[in-house]
Amino acid sequence: MTKCTRYVGLDVHAETIAVAVAEPDGEARSLGTIPNRVEAVQKLVKKLGGPKGLRACYEAGPTGYVLYWQLTELGVACEVIAPTLVPVKAGDRVKTDRRDAVKLARSFRAGDLTACWVPDAAHEALRDLVRAREVAKKDQLRSRHRLGKLLLRRGRIRPDGVKPWTLRHMTWIRQLQLEEPAAQAALRDYFLEVEHASERIERLELALDAAVEQVPPKMRAVIDALQALRGVAKLTATTIVAEVGELSRFARPKLLMGYSGAVPSEHSSGERVRRGAITRTGNAHLRRVVVEAAWSYCHQPHIGPLLRRRQEGLDDDVKAIAWKAQHRLHGRYRKLLGRGKLKQQVVLAVGRELLGFIWAIGVHVERQHANKEPMRPAA
Repeated sequence: MTKCTRYVGLDVHAETIAVAVAEPDGEARSLGTIPNRVEAVQKLVKKLGGPKGLRACYEAGPTGYVLYWQLTELGVACEVIAPTLVPVKAGDRVKTDRRDAVKLARSFRAGDLTACWVPDAAHEALRDLVRAREVAKKDQLRSRHRLGKLLLRRGRIRPDGVKPWTLRHMTWIRQLQLEEPAAQAALRDYFLEVEHASERIERLELALDAAVEQVPPKMRAVIDALQALRGVAKLTATTIVAEVGELSRFARPKLLMGYSGAVPSEHSSGERVRRGAITRTGNAHLRRVVVEAAWSYCHQPHIGPLLRRRQEGLDDDVKAIAWKAQHRLHGRYRKLLGRGKLKQQVVLAVGRELLGFIWAIGVHVERQHANKEPMRPAA
């Protein structure tokens, strides 16, 4: 770093940004508060002497990456900081926007902050769509639960042989008539909400299929290759790529496992080693889909018609990694289950190791595409 580098800490809110700057050889000081507007950000950069020699940071939060993109376009080196990894003094009980900005600037200058991965526009759009579909599934579950409990309170049990939430089940509910008009109105409203949730999911899944077709070739190749793994269909593969980005940004698979929050916590001192539950300090969306996929490995290694169809046209090395994953993870499942571990703990451990095979396939495909990219001519 040059001696003229100035470190800027930004405490960002929807309407305002608290600004502080740390000089190379001086104290961190507050510069006040500016509006969270493009013009105000441009004026701030000009006031600080231009983008050259400036390094800015702010905590990740609900405002997203808009400010990062604005500063990057202006030529300012900017980083988005993981808020849970910002150092906190044990006795500090005063928190204001001004103090937070000063603390960010000071810690940034000291190198004590951990930067987050910032997705590009394509990744961000795909991730928003994937999460919208996940929210729709949760809403569908709640609406079905409310309707089911209403029917249970009214003593209306579905006929024998009718599976829940199938077409026959929905037809049966549609034809129900309750005695009280108020109860019938509530039943009608709950039923319409269930139908609306199903239509919403169908609409989002169609949009997701169209979005996957339009992603960059490198991202699409990773999505296709991950589907060679058992339990990882198109939606799961898309979620992994949308949440993680480039898998090669992790130097080792253990770093990807830590990013998911599926690694055990530890509190060891001296000769005492104590490990606890998983940290959960990671990407919950990634952890959820990987654990769901891990349930597939309780079955014997096998390539069925659906999996064979997903593997058509893929690289032989990718298919070899996927086949190795089936043997390794099923053996791990049987071994841990034989030790008397709870099935949920076993599946979580299998999901953690599945991330290693996901990393291997992703890195392999990304390197292939990197080798295929034409080299730029020298200036």
